[in-house]
Amino acid sequence: MKIEGSYTIKAPRARLFALMIDPAILQRCMPGCEALEETGEHAYNVKLKAGVGSIKGLFSGAIKLSDVRAPEHYQMNVDGKGAPGFLKGVGTLALSEAGEDTVINYAGDVSVGGTLASVGQRMIQSTAKMMAGQFFAALDAEMQAILKAEETGEPYTPPKQGILRNTFRQLSK
Repeated sequence: MKIEGSYTIKAPRARLFALMIDPAILQRCMPGCEALEETGEHAYNVKLKAGVGSIKGLFSGAIKLSDVRAPEHYQMNVDGKGAPGFLKGVGTLALSEAGEDTVINYAGDVSVGGTLASVGQRMIQSTAKMMAGQFFAALDAEMQAILKAEETGEPYTPPKQGILRNTFRQLSK
């Protein structure tokens, strides 16, 4: 199953790329992420709660970033399994400058199995797109909080994250 899209964030590309490979930021921004443990350079073990339709569960897996070319590109390999099934995927993220904004283009190929696969490709695709949108909305909130702290000289306070907040951020963009 293919997923792709783009998201625009008002931030310098190099600064945004640095956030996109920072484990602390990734953990706060990934929807449902309960733990993200660095196991090597650009390699992580992850635990997250996720679901499609009525099928929900806890997934454990690994994320590995490869072909990292700062500040413009990386490939992400994901392998996870849980009671509802498994998922394997590979995707690319490409960042390009557009004036003061950075455009993130993402594309991936994901395969799912087990009970999770029974809900249908269309529902899985819409859930994946929704989760990607929530991730980028959360990333945008982090970046704007950092930029605001630098501008005002106040200490950086990470923004509150959560499915409702990030859905609202995503819809108001």
